[in-house]
Amino acid sequence: MGSTAAPAFDRARFLAAAHTPAQLPPDEGAEVAIAGRSNAGKSSAINALTRAGLARTSKQPGRTRQIVLFALGEGMRLADLPGYGYARVPRALQAHWERFLDRYLRTRASLRGLVLVMDVRHPLREGDEALAAWCAAAGRPVHVLLTKADKLRRGPAMEALREVEAALGAIHPGATAQLFSARTRLGVDEARAVLARWLTGPR
Repeated sequence: MGSTAAPAFDRARFLAAAHTPAQLPPDEGAEVAIAGRSNAGKSSAINALTRAGLARTSKQPGRTRQIVLFALGEGMRLADLPGYGYARVPRALQAHWERFLDRYLRTRASLRGLVLVMDVRHPLREGDEALAAWCAAAGRPVHVLLTKADKLRRGPAMEALREVEAALGAIHPGATAQLFSARTRLGVDEARAVLARWLTGPR
């Protein structure tokens, strides 16, 4: 069964930061994870979708080093996953993240879908395709946010969107994608609608 209440995006609040599976909130309700390469604009996207300042942004890539969870009301959560693809992360810590995230993505019963954040100027880089393919194999829905769309003119941005949609079709046939800009708020309502459908719909 799904929730009858809409996600309270504008009243989102910090819930927990988990460095190990035992630190995660109880595996109940509905959860959407947000993932992306370091510096793809993930924290800015979360702030645009919820309320300003909720997720920490930084000019230094790789600052998110835990799964950070935000409550959206009535058993609904956003999970901010550690950014990947940043070489300066210590190898031991990177290995820990990989084991933790693999377990989280494979076994988290409340996980309804994954929002995959990519810079529209550099989409589907190493790690992005692998994560989309894993979600396809696991039957997890994927929605791609092509962030920083304000950095391109509309024509090139739309072309990038079409290319990503075509490439995703071969990796995860059910995946969807959209243009997004945290600065101009382009695509915020569209992305919120996807998250609300996942969070409130039937399992």
